[in-house]
Amino acid sequence: MVRPFKFTLREEKLSDRPSYALVGVVNMPAHAISPARAIGRRVLLALVALTAVVFVVYLERDGYRDVDGDPLSLLDCFYYASVSLSTTGYGDITPVSETARLVNVVVITPLRVLFLIVLIGTTLEVLTERSRQAFRIQKWRRRVRDHVVVIGFGTKGRSAVNALLGEEDSDPGQVVVVDSDRAALDAASARGLITVHGSATRSDVLRVAGVQRARAVIVAPNRDDTAVLVTLSAREINPQARILVSVREAQNVHLLKQSGADQVVVSSETAGRLLGIATRTPRVVDMVEDLLTPEAGLAIAERAVEPSEEGGSPRHLPDIVLGLVRDGKLYRVDAPEADALEPGDRLLYVRKVSAGDESVT
Repeated sequence: MVRPFKFTLREEKLSDRPSYALVGVVNMPAHAISPARAIGRRVLLALVALTAVVFVVYLERDGYRDVDGDPLSLLDCFYYASVSLSTTGYGDITPVSETARLVNVVVITPLRVLFLIVLIGTTLEVLTERSRQAFRIQKWRRRVRDHVVVIGFGTKGRSAVNALLGEEDSDPGQVVVVDSDRAALDAASARGLITVHGSATRSDVLRVAGVQRARAVIVAPNRDDTAVLVTLSAREINPQARILVSVREAQNVHLLKQSGADQVVVSSETAGRLLGIATRTPRVVDMVEDLLTPEAGLAIAERAVEPSEEGGSPRHLPDIVLGLVRDGKLYRVDAPEADALEPGDRLLYVRKVSAGDESVT
């Protein structure tokens, strides 16, 4: 019995594509430039090309003759370079007098260049931008390390990015946003962030975002089931990355913990708890918002224990200490383990931030 021959077509993964094929999927933020400056650059490049051609022709002027058989002068070289670069051609109508050729160089040729800029400038700009994007994507994919990948640029994702960019020495180029909504990606790109278009439930999309080399992954989609799938894929790709997830329902926390999440924030319960507290002590909500806003007022920060503080109690420090982290475990300031500070401990404390202070300890 002859078995029927089967074959399957291997689906091409995004992570296997060359950089030029990722233009439109990955977007590298570019610096805005005014139209006048863009045209000025094009004109400058045209002048540079014209000067280079004139220089070459002038060096080899003994090998050129005009229609009268006379050797070329410097003006003739300019004329020849002008009509050649402007694709006008030569031989059918030839200016004989120097005045006519000077007019051709000074007036007619710049008008031809301007015409070419207006006629095909947009097409050339698109092609140039695609090439530039492909080069920048290739360079970024080769060098990106220890960055943060944000899954979802909705309300939670944007707030997370605001907190990231509020830190000291924050670099927007070290934040990659993954979303399937073009409007959200445009908003992220306008802030100087690198964006990847696609569904984060696909592992190849996560690989294009560089999850395998990221130091942290923030998962903030609109659905809890999506958060579970993304967390599973991200943990499989990068076992060492710190994965932080936001969910709506507390019943899904254990699923995310089992999927590999390091920390899970329940958005609905947190908001509901604050609403309940606000009915009795409304100023508590204002204080919590102040602590969570790093730009001004009070903020929660983390720092290492100084050698002079080792052996002492965190309650006797001038800073308002909330807790300490020892061997990766958090202890409240009133815990017995926090009675004496040890080398390697890190303190969670309340610091004061002025409106113009961008430093974070």
